[in-house]
Amino acid sequence: MGDAVGEGGRDAQLKHTGLRPGWTTGACATASATAAYTALLTGEFPDPVPITLPKGQTPSFALAVEEAGDGWATAGVVKDAGDDPDVTHGALVRATVRPLPAGSGVVFRAGPGVGTVTRPGLPLEVGEPAVNPVPRQMMRDHVARVAAAHGGGGDVELTLSVDHGEEIARSTWNPRLGILGGLSILGTTGIVVPYSCSAWIDSIRRGVDVARAAGRTHLAGCTGSTSERTAVAEYGLPEDALLDMGDFAGAVLKYVRRHPVERLTVCGGFAKLSKLAAGHLDLHSARSQVDKGFLAALAREGGAGEALAAEVASANTGLAALQLCAAAGVRLGDLVAVAARDQALQVLRGAPVAVDVVCIDRAGTVVGRSAVR
Repeated sequence: MGDAVGEGGRDAQLKHTGLRPGWTTGACATASATAAYTALLTGEFPDPVPITLPKGQTPSFALAVEEAGDGWATAGVVKDAGDDPDVTHGALVRATVRPLPAGSGVVFRAGPGVGTVTRPGLPLEVGEPAVNPVPRQMMRDHVARVAAAHGGGGDVELTLSVDHGEEIARSTWNPRLGILGGLSILGTTGIVVPYSCSAWIDSIRRGVDVARAAGRTHLAGCTGSTSERTAVAEYGLPEDALLDMGDFAGAVLKYVRRHPVERLTVCGGFAKLSKLAAGHLDLHSARSQVDKGFLAALAREGGAGEALAAEVASANTGLAALQLCAAAGVRLGDLVAVAARDQALQVLRGAPVAVDVVCIDRAGTVVGRSAVR
C-alpha cells in the first residue's frame, strides 16, 4: 500500500476520491443571512462573505443578490454542490432580514421555495419552516456575531427562500414527508460530501487497508459525521479506524469479509440502519426506503399490541415510528440494531469479525444498540 499508510479517516477518503466537495443549503443560507444582516446594520454588503462552519472551516461565499430597502435587506448565494449530483446544485438561496423588537431573538420564516412542516416525525414542529436544527443554530450564531460587531440587537426576522425551490422539491422526498411548498434548508457540517459510487467504494476499501496496516483491530463504519462523533465518544476510536461508509453499508461489509478485523461497529441514523435491518445494503433514499411494515413487525416482536403496530406501520417517518414505540416502552431502536447486526453477519458469511450496531437520532443520541456477536 506504500504511502497510503497513516492516511485514514473521512478527510483522507474524500481526498482519495478526487471529488470536489460543495456547500449545503444551510451554509448558503447562513452566508446570505450574514451578508443581509450586515447590510441592514451598516448599509454595505460584504462580498465575499465569510462564515464559520460547525467544524471550524471558514469558507467565503460570493453574493449573487444584494437588495435593500427601508428596514430590510436581502442577500443571495448560488449553491455549489461540488461534484455531488445534488438536485439543489445551482439553486439561488436568499435570506431577507428585518429587525424585530428587543428580546424576540431570531425568528425563522419560510419564503418562496422553502417548505413548511405539516406532519410529525421530523426534528421540527408542525407549522415550522423546514430549516433544520444545525442550520438554525449556525444562523443564530452568525446573527449574534454581526450584532456584536456592528452594534445591533440580534433580534431579527429571517425569511429564507430558494428560487424555483417548490419545483426542485418535487424531485426530493419532501412531499412524501409532509414538507410542503419547497425545499428544506439542511446540513450538519455545512459541507456536501460528494458520492460517486465507484469512487466512494474505492475510498472505503482504502480506508480499511490503511486501518489494518496501522494495526487497528476495531473499525467503525459510519453513515456520516454525527455517527462518527458518536463512535469516537462511545469507543475512543482514532480517526484512521473510522470508515465513512455513507450509504454503502454493503461495500464495507463485503470488503471486511475479505479483509477481516477483530471487530466492526456499524453506527448510523436509526432510519438508515432500519433499511440495513430489512436487508438493504445500499441505504440511499433513491434506492431503498424505510419499511414501516417491517418496523411494525419488529415492534410486535418487542411487545407492541396491534394498535401500536398499526400506528408504526402508518407513521410518517422512521423517527416518528421510533417515538411512538418509545412512548409505549417498546425498544424499537434496540430491535433494529439487533436485526441490522444479524444482516451484517449474514453478509460477512462466517468471516472472523465480531459485529455490533449503534443507532442514533439526528442529534447523535444513542437510541438503540445491539450486543457484540
